[in-house]
Amino acid sequence: MDLPVLQAVHIHPVKSLAAYARSEAAVEPWGLDGDRRWMLVDAAGKAVTQRQRARMARISARPLTGGGIELSAPGDAPLTVRVPAPGRTVAVDLFKQKLEVVEASGDAHAWLGAHLGTDVRLVHLDAPAHRRLIPPEHSGLLDPAHARPGETVSLADEFPLLLTSLSSLDALNSLVAQGEYPDEGPLPMNRFRPNAVVEGTPAWAEDDWRRISIGEVSFRVVKSCGRCAITTTDQETAERGKEPLRTLARHRRAGTQLLFGRYLIPDTTGVIRVGDPVRVLG
Repeated sequence: MDLPVLQAVHIHPVKSLAAYARSEAAVEPWGLDGDRRWMLVDAAGKAVTQRQRARMARISARPLTGGGIELSAPGDAPLTVRVPAPGRTVAVDLFKQKLEVVEASGDAHAWLGAHLGTDVRLVHLDAPAHRRLIPPEHSGLLDPAHARPGETVSLADEFPLLLTSLSSLDALNSLVAQGEYPDEGPLPMNRFRPNAVVEGTPAWAEDDWRRISIGEVSFRVVKSCGRCAITTTDQETAERGKEPLRTLARHRRAGTQLLFGRYLIPDTTGVIRVGDPVRVLG
């Protein structure tokens, strides 16, 4: 029997901006190299995502050597943003968790603010090892029941990596086609913003996984991902619809959570590559 394989790898250099496809990526304790090390905040220092600004989906950030990024968007000249020099940090709020970050240059703030039509600041997490999965106050969305002391995460919502499967998306799209808004389907995988996409498994098989390996790297599969309004946002046009949340609410609900995809915490480091075998270890 053929093993499932890793079909795609994505990073999101800036939290909530467009995904960037890779053929391989280094796995660090806090997530994939270059994934969600930057984010936008408002004047009060609170994280800004597609939940508030759907147009963020149309902005791309291409990773550059050294950790910088090149921002681009339809109708705008691209802007190169270098990693800010170590220095004074500012406190920001990511889902009620306080973090110390470093601000990017003022031209980055202006470029992004002009495209989004609101004042924002671009900030960089220069030391992801400082963001604990179990923060001292156990606040925000980070759940201490699923992590070990000392484990860390970048600026991702909850855990270092998100995994989805093509077969589960196919199953979900079949349900969407039978639902209230069939014209909104089939939905592409980019609605779910995964880091790792697997093919060659039965639909929803990942629900039962506890430990897996992708190539040379092993992971704990810690919990399912509760989905939000970002999944209803067309990542090409930034227009919002009703799906997949309507269908998930009928078929994939657990309490208040509408589930699609599974979170991973690395147990080892290494490199994952498109085409790597995916083995279920437990």
